[in-house]
Amino acid sequence: MTLAPLKPAPVKPAPLVPARLRPADVLRVGASGLRTRPLRVVLAALGIAIGIAAMVSVVGISTSSREELARQLDALGTNLLRVAPGQSLFGGQSHLPDEAIGMIGRIGPVTSVTAVALVPEVHVYRTDLIPSGQTGGIGVYAARLDLLDTVGASVVSGTWLNDATAQYPAVVLGSAAAERLGVPAAGPEQQVYLGGEWFTVVGILGTVPLAPELDSGALVGWPVAQDRLGFDGYPTTVYTRVRDGHVEAVQSVLATTANPQHPDEVEVSRPSDALAAKQATDETFTALLLGLGLVALLVGGIGVANTMVISVLERRAEIGLRRSLGATRGQIRLQFLVESQLLSALGGGAGVVLGIAVTSVYAATQGWPSVVPLWASLGGIAATLVIGAVAGLYPAVRAGNLPPTVALGST
Repeated sequence: MTLAPLKPAPVKPAPLVPARLRPADVLRVGASGLRTRPLRVVLAALGIAIGIAAMVSVVGISTSSREELARQLDALGTNLLRVAPGQSLFGGQSHLPDEAIGMIGRIGPVTSVTAVALVPEVHVYRTDLIPSGQTGGIGVYAARLDLLDTVGASVVSGTWLNDATAQYPAVVLGSAAAERLGVPAAGPEQQVYLGGEWFTVVGILGTVPLAPELDSGALVGWPVAQDRLGFDGYPTTVYTRVRDGHVEAVQSVLATTANPQHPDEVEVSRPSDALAAKQATDETFTALLLGLGLVALLVGGIGVANTMVISVLERRAEIGLRRSLGATRGQIRLQFLVESQLLSALGGGAGVVLGIAVTSVYAATQGWPSVVPLWASLGGIAATLVIGAVAGLYPAVRAGNLPPTVALGST
């Protein structure tokens, strides 16, 4: 009996399993397209970098400015109030009573009070040969001796007025006034022609942020202004320091206290509010610059999209070969999407570094603290990733949809 030979059992072909890419492989494949075209990558990333740098530097400079303002206000205080005469009922110029300074000083929370008075029709010149009309915008003020501490001013050259010099032709110049008159430093040899006679420059003030009118002023003693310059004795500005926590309460009664008969003819202001208003103006300008940064960022995103579309067209043979070797459409899409993300991240990282550098240099030239908020840097990176995803989406889909035969045939 002969046994029939056994037939081998049919072998089922193993199911096709798509190739798998690890995250490291995805990054390597995505970066390969950038390494082969370095010049194009640099130019495309530059557009992103400029937009991010503009946004980061604008935010950083604005924040540094606000930090400097806060530092100034901490040093100068926000508890200074300014009292000045307003207009009368018939539109004429009013004046504060002689007793205004003393009455304000009797308010409980007031810690110090001082005053200056603009002396009308009196000007100061470098020499007596200068035409009278060329005043340089410098005003002459009669000043109380306790002015410096109250307004937060300091002398950068020479000394401040004292009981002796306030009686004689001695003058202290504001910072801008000294510059316009060409007086580099105080001293007995430095004299200016003031009110028809020579005054010796005994001091020069630094910038006074809370009383900017003093920067372009020439300050003389109260007695000498009355004796030699025809000063009528009425103060034109009263500066008042108040204990913290009582500023609003004192501000509400200052007009009535300074001029009980005509409180409606008194103007009360807070000099620190002017600095805050200037900061608000700067913030409006910052918003405009941020808008320009967004436009630059949009242009950079379009550049990335253009670069990726061209890359897909040039690399159709590579796409077809990879598809023939088993790469799926999703893997092709992922490759080009990652490449777009890497390109945008490269420009975004460079933009953040450049924005921080611009902020640091500008803050250093202005003497400000350099402050770049963390959210600005992280937001810049996040924006580049979003731009990379949006800019690379269409090229990635187009690359994944290319049939292998069509892609190989394009060679």
